[in-house]
Amino acid sequence: MKSKALLTLLLLAGSLACDSAAPVSAGEPAAEKKGNHVHAANTIEKVVKTDEEWKKILTPEQYQVLRKKGTERAFTGELNDNHRKGVYVCAACGLPLYSSEAKFDSGTGWPSFWQPIDPKNVSTEEDNSFFSTRTEVLCARCGGHLGHVFTDGPRPTGLRYCMNSVSMKFVAEK
Repeated sequence: MKSKALLTLLLLAGSLACDSAAPVSAGEPAAEKKGNHVHAANTIEKVVKTDEEWKKILTPEQYQVLRKKGTERAFTGELNDNHRKGVYVCAACGLPLYSSEAKFDSGTGWPSFWQPIDPKNVSTEEDNSFFSTRTEVLCARCGGHLGHVFTDGPRPTGLRYCMNSVSMKFVAEK
């Protein structure tokens, strides 16, 4: 219910931009750390790395968006105009996030989807940056910032997952 109220507030506030966001909140189930992975009961196995480890595997732009919650400029991402069939995965850890079948042209300048491949593959939390309240979308495996979700999307969900291209990699259907 809290999420629905928050999404309604977003629409009323007219905050439709996809900007940077807030830190990851607590509330995760008890977890056991094994190397660079954390496994919690009934959840996706977590990928945990230091900033230095992330910097070694991500480009500077990917690091800024995924780890520092930045935002690429509208209409600059290579996946915005991608119309091929396939799957969009997290650029940091490879978790499947969105299918091309749920992608639509929102006109905002960022790749937009009406639903994730599996709801457990993304997590959301309140973002109070830039003098507004929005709902940030994070990769459920590595905690990477992907973008924001809004309630002005198409049927059947009415949601618009507004994602940064740099946060994802596209894997074409064979």
